Amino acid sequence: MTMKHFNLFLITLIVGTSSVFAQSQATKRADKHFSRLEFVKAAADYESLVSKGKADTYVYARLADCYYNVFNTVSAESYYAKALETSDDPELKYKYAQMLKANGKYDASNAAMREFASMRPGDQRATAFLANPNYIPSIVGGGQKFNIQNLDLNTEGSDFGGTLQGDKLFVTSSRNSQRRTYGWNNEPFLDIYQFTASKDGSYGAEQLMGPTINTQFHEGVVSFSPDGNTMYLSRESFYEKEFVKDSLTRNKYSVLQLFKSEKQSTGWSEATPLSLNSKTYSVKNPAVSADGKTLFFASDMPSGYGGFDIYKAAINQDGSIGEAENLGQRVNTEGQEMFPFSSASGTLYFSSDGHLGLGGLDVFFTSEVGGKMMKVRSAGVPVNSAADDFAFHLDESNGSGFVSSNRPGGKGSDDVYALKQLEPICDVSVLVTVKDASTGATLAGALVSLRDGDDNLVYTATADDNGQVTLDLPCDVNTKLQGSMTNYENGSLDLAGSFEESVAVDLNLNPIDNLIVGDMVVLNPIYFGFDKSNITAKAAFELDKLVAVMQKYPQIKIYATSHTDRRGSDSYNMRLSDRRAKTTVQYVISKGIDESRIEGVGKGETELKDDCKSCTEAQHQSNRRSEFKIIEGNPKQ
Repeated sequence: MTMKHFNLFLITLIVGTSSVFAQSQATKRADKHFSRLEFVKAAADYESLVSKGKADTYVYARLADCYYNVFNTVSAESYYAKALETSDDPELKYKYAQMLKANGKYDASNAAMREFASMRPGDQRATAFLANPNYIPSIVGGGQKFNIQNLDLNTEGSDFGGTLQGDKLFVTSSRNSQRRTYGWNNEPFLDIYQFTASKDGSYGAEQLMGPTINTQFHEGVVSFSPDGNTMYLSRESFYEKEFVKDSLTRNKYSVLQLFKSEKQSTGWSEATPLSLNSKTYSVKNPAVSADGKTLFFASDMPSGYGGFDIYKAAINQDGSIGEAENLGQRVNTEGQEMFPFSSASGTLYFSSDGHLGLGGLDVFFTSEVGGKMMKVRSAGVPVNSAADDFAFHLDESNGSGFVSSNRPGGKGSDDVYALKQLEPICDVSVLVTVKDASTGATLAGALVSLRDGDDNLVYTATADDNGQVTLDLPCDVNTKLQGSMTNYENGSLDLAGSFEESVAVDLNLNPIDNLIVGDMVVLNPIYFGFDKSNITAKAAFELDKLVAVMQKYPQIKIYATSHTDRRGSDSYNMRLSDRRAKTTVQYVISKGIDESRIEGVGKGETELKDDCKSCTEAQHQSNRRSEFKIIEGNPKQ
């Protein structure tokens, strides 16, 4: 049972996908199970309709949602595909992409995500994907920073949420066979268990927490105050006799609420509800900051960005809880963000299916700098997998911790894994100041772009009134900054990885007029691939400078020539250079420059800059060039 299975209140999200299609008398029995979150029984009834030839878009979508919620990714993928044959529902498309990714079909998943993005261009999940569609290699190939190992305490049921307090490990589990089973997956209701750590690193002395903590309903993950004397936990609202009753089905739906219990000489006190609780929405997954002053949690309260968002609230000196504050769109997406954890250094870890990951829920992390949440990053493999990965905890003093997952190869539906950190996960805060290279004046409104080692665009920001942008970057990764602004030449700066907490750099932009030298617009070399004439990202970066000059001076007309070195036949070089010249012209026109203002001709090897006989590679390179001559409207003449 994944954490999805623990969220009774997700019924509105699940039904929201399928209810756009028509129910019928034939689906009445299956729909009843579905509305009660009895997905195993519902799936069997919907499958029966399929076998009888009575399936339609509604049935396929419901079947897919059933399997999605019990993490049968293969069946979910199959039925989402069937539903999408006759539906263009964006959320179905998104879930289909997620299931493809969970099944390791990354190319097909990306194709589905591109279709989703065309349906929902303003959705944060879509914009994040389009900004970095080749993100999976960077996650998988980012280097293994942890080792993980399945714990012996896991059962065939659900075990998750390892929280270590002193020598006691607290785990949420469905192992209590004395409890009633829950229709979602036919496992017993969840209880909180305590285990004792041994010197050899194992955990034993299993103990079911008492009735002041556990009830006949679900209890969830726990967190502790720094002194270990206050426990915060999630609990189902049925215990408080609070629920919403569906007027049509008469089903009762609970929410999750937060409680706290005080450690006493005789054990833990009766858990009392927090002021954050509501009858109409859930608050869950408590996480206390290292200084004990902030409570992080997840909630689907109104006015959030998606399903569940991460919030924080002050823990006052008298133990009361302040107002909930959403962590904002840098952290929260239109998807689900849950299971926050705040480390001793203030790094915030959480799980999400809305940020770019490997499939299902992945663990991500960020930090707050100057009151702003920094760029969210993946914890990488093996912490993350194609399945659900959540409830991450890390003791930064010794590099040990826990993560929960329903990945293949485990003992049960959810397992707790011990983890050991191999390399630090860290960020460096980079303060970029964009300046005029000639005067040193700061350039407010300049556009700053960040590219990774493979030249993929990762992030774009606009400089503030001081000409500054703050970026939160991986400390051990080399990146490149690019800057652009009207009337200035594009500038770039290579950033080497740094383990400093903060770094300040200047990104200098030359006034665009500096590119005009005599009757030429002088650019850096325009690089093409071998025997290629298409415009590359590097070529576009340079050609954008030419575009900027022509935009500033609309009277300018350009004669572009492309030259080769002397290797290859004369005729081959002439054809290749002409293709490159024509492609160059087309790129400039595509940027809004009228075609009457630029023409391009290939010169092959007819105008060698260095008429060498036995040329060095440097001499060959000087001959391979593009030149841009101002034939009319030169502003400097």
